[in-house]
Amino acid sequence: MTSGSLAPKEEKTKSRKNKTVIDENAPLIPKTQESDAKFDDLNGASFSGAVFNLSTTIIGAGIMGLPASVKKLGMVPGLLAIILTAFLTEKSIEFMIRISQAGNLTSYGSLMGNAFGKFGKALVQICVIVNNIGMLIIYMIIIGDVVSGTSSSGTHHSGILEGWFGVYWWTGRAFVLFVTTLAVFAPLVSFKRIDSLRFTSAISFGLAVVFLVIAVGISIFKITCGGVGMPRLFPIITEAASIFELFTVVPVVVTAYLCHFNVHSIANELEDSSQIQGVVRTSLGLCSSVYLLTSFFGFLLFGESTLDDVLANFDTDLGIPFGSVLNDAVRLSYAAHLVLVFPVVFYALRVNIDGLIFSSSRPLVLDNLRFGSITIALIGVIFLGANFIPSIWYIFQFTGATAAACLGFIFPAAITLRDRYNIATKKDKILSFFMIVLAVLSNAVAIYSDAYALIKNNKK
Repeated sequence: MTSGSLAPKEEKTKSRKNKTVIDENAPLIPKTQESDAKFDDLNGASFSGAVFNLSTTIIGAGIMGLPASVKKLGMVPGLLAIILTAFLTEKSIEFMIRISQAGNLTSYGSLMGNAFGKFGKALVQICVIVNNIGMLIIYMIIIGDVVSGTSSSGTHHSGILEGWFGVYWWTGRAFVLFVTTLAVFAPLVSFKRIDSLRFTSAISFGLAVVFLVIAVGISIFKITCGGVGMPRLFPIITEAASIFELFTVVPVVVTAYLCHFNVHSIANELEDSSQIQGVVRTSLGLCSSVYLLTSFFGFLLFGESTLDDVLANFDTDLGIPFGSVLNDAVRLSYAAHLVLVFPVVFYALRVNIDGLIFSSSRPLVLDNLRFGSITIALIGVIFLGANFIPSIWYIFQFTGATAAACLGFIFPAAITLRDRYNIATKKDKILSFFMIVLAVLSNAVAIYSDAYALIKNNKK
């Protein structure tokens, strides 16, 4: 597999301190020599820091919907779908990197703009905005579910504060999310370089591992005690509608691996941009392992009772010593993980909305008023969405079947088929065509199945 770089070949040996990046398509990268000088004394990002930032971009809320996806598909097809999506994600990012190297392009928007003009650039920015707002709303919903509880499934699942102190106004979702937004999210989204988040990203990935270790430990303990039954290996198919329903997992799995919008930002700040392909492979390897283990043991532990947000399952009696303590540890560790994922995803959202609305203005990094205004407005929209949207599954279906599918597979494949620099092989083009067909058909069926189920439920 070809290893690509987002920097031109003659600059590969230069350090970040000496490399000048001028790109009018990357809003947070200074455009003039004067503004470049502001960044000359900053060291480039390390390989490990880039891996943590990309891994944190990948492991967000999607992991919470994977056990439910495996429940719908059955253990065997479910785990295979996770592996296949990881492979296709790696290939789609490889296509992006190779073409970016050939054209010396340093943002996803400029990559699409180079292939399809202003319309292509605007389209990718809109998709990033739609997807990332949806994902950030999901993060807030899950944090609210964990801390304050949820009734989205028809049965109330108590949050941690409700379990500890009871139901009061200050344990309610709106107040908890308001405090979290002001005290935690606001400071974290104020950084202007994504590499500034490398330490919080490392902590975030560690918290995801803590969640996984505890969940796996609980499952293994219950298996040894005979408290876990044999999981269903294949889907239950009774009619045509049940076949269509299987496709509703596609948006969830696609969303779980989506990180394409941050690849260029992370590569641009690397000390050696040629390392980006290694960063991508390492991150996908780590995240795929976490996804497979979480999906396997999550479905094994809860079986047919697995909820759309598996974290909500950890409020029941697990039937093991210190079960309530472990329940709280699992939920708190992952809620804290999502808190630290939030600014990484928010970074790309702010860059793209600024590029879409203020494309002719001076760099965002030099305009504190515009930077602050966009940040405050976006935080407000996300906060309101988290308080009025009842379930993460609705957003997974909408963003995953539309914006996420475009960003993750359709756009990279279309750029490869366009092949402006004549570097795509016949194998690349066949795989790109397969990606587009698979993404369009599977997500169209998923949208149809969701619409059919919604109409059917409303008639009851």
